[in-house]
Amino acid sequence: MAAGSCLLLLLLPWLVTASHSPPGCKIRITSKGLDLVKQEGLRFVEQELQNITISDLHGKEGQFHYNISQVKVMDLQLASSDLNFQPQQHLVFNIDNASISLRFRRQLLYWFFYDIGSINASADGVHIHTVLRLAKDEAGRLKISNITCNASIARMHAGFSGTLRKVYEFLGTFIVTGMRYLLSQQICPSLEHASLVLLNSLLDTVPVRNYVDEHIGIDYSLLRDPSISTDTLDLDFKGMFFPRVREDQELENHAVEPVIKETERMVYVAFSEYFFDSAMLAYFEAGVLNIQLQGEKVPKDLEVLLRATFFGTIFMLSPSVDAPLRLVLQVSAPPRCIIKPSGTSVSVSAFLNISLVPPDRPPVQLSSMAMETKLSAKVFLQGKALRVQLDLRRFRIYSKQSALESLALFSLQAPLKTLLQLTIMPIINERTKKGVQIPLPEGMDFTREVVTNHAGFLTVGADLHFSKGLREVIEKYRPVPTANAQPSSQPAEPSLDPGSL
Repeated sequence: MAAGSCLLLLLLPWLVTASHSPPGCKIRITSKGLDLVKQEGLRFVEQELQNITISDLHGKEGQFHYNISQVKVMDLQLASSDLNFQPQQHLVFNIDNASISLRFRRQLLYWFFYDIGSINASADGVHIHTVLRLAKDEAGRLKISNITCNASIARMHAGFSGTLRKVYEFLGTFIVTGMRYLLSQQICPSLEHASLVLLNSLLDTVPVRNYVDEHIGIDYSLLRDPSISTDTLDLDFKGMFFPRVREDQELENHAVEPVIKETERMVYVAFSEYFFDSAMLAYFEAGVLNIQLQGEKVPKDLEVLLRATFFGTIFMLSPSVDAPLRLVLQVSAPPRCIIKPSGTSVSVSAFLNISLVPPDRPPVQLSSMAMETKLSAKVFLQGKALRVQLDLRRFRIYSKQSALESLALFSLQAPLKTLLQLTIMPIINERTKKGVQIPLPEGMDFTREVVTNHAGFLTVGADLHFSKGLREVIEKYRPVPTANAQPSSQPAEPSLDPGSL
């Protein structure tokens, strides 16, 4: 028993490490970012509360009969509000000392006096306390999984007019008390629907697993529930690219886990070497990391130099000395990304095969050389797209056949490097120009981005900007209710017959 306990203690650190998969992409939202979300969210809450539907109120007290209908919110004054992080998975939204102005239609009967008209009412000292629980759903998407809500109204009064004003003010306590109860009972259901249905439809716009181009896709599924402190909300995403020809491919993450310590900006996005390595592996396995130049596509200066270099071989092919040249450049292994505080680079190994292609005859290979290159990578964020600009820094070629041929190829070093810079690099950068979308909801973009390199990962600090309002995006993706589930948005028209009261 003691031996088994000791073994468990020895294995425990390994089991904990194995259960914690490091993210390829990590996003941190700070309290400054939450303040911006609060401003936009407050406008959304105001709009939702203005659409509250309150049931008709009717009854009688002695000889006093009343029917209240067509209740409509006319104005809201949300004087004080707060949106805060609450460890471990919650957001807390508070509204204090708010006021709600109402207008509704009255039908009143007192003895033989019958009166109809409108009444203005005001609910003051409105307090709303809401706690939202954030969690990862089965698809790996961030969702509001639960909401608790409490609402109360400190005071409510109604203004009556007309010949029976004194009577109304005496008997109106029944009306005001009933309206106060009905209004307080409608606030939380409205906010629950806004959170669990409408705001979750906004979170549905965050890309989880989607295609980048015709060759690869990316998996942005959450690895675990969000981690919330008093000042930050951290989201760990898988951040793995995959080839579309094998979408179920998994690449184990052995890279350094990104660590975000900063809180000065509204949001921080971190990417590990795994993020970029998986992209290059996906392109490699999709078979697109190769290029072929033949005939007129080979730069003229390079063609002259190659024909001079391989003159003896070409001469032996007479009378097909003028056959077109063909250059085939193919990456031999998945490129690797290296992120250091000094910068980001990509190491690439490739083969370059040079051949003559005589008409109606099999190609004749002149040389097969190995290439080792190092590219510098400039990573930047534009809008909501992460982009990479590559530049050739170091370049070396050598023969796979002999050291003597490697010496003969030395004169090709500079022109082949120029070929890569002028011909190949523009093609690669055109592919990376579109970039890949960062997992943010639609209508939210980054501004004032700053990229910082670390050992094994880089971070992008930025501020947030709403290019579209929450209401605009939610209306675009609002779920269509079924006929049975859709409540009537207009209360029934009250009867004008005193007998019906």
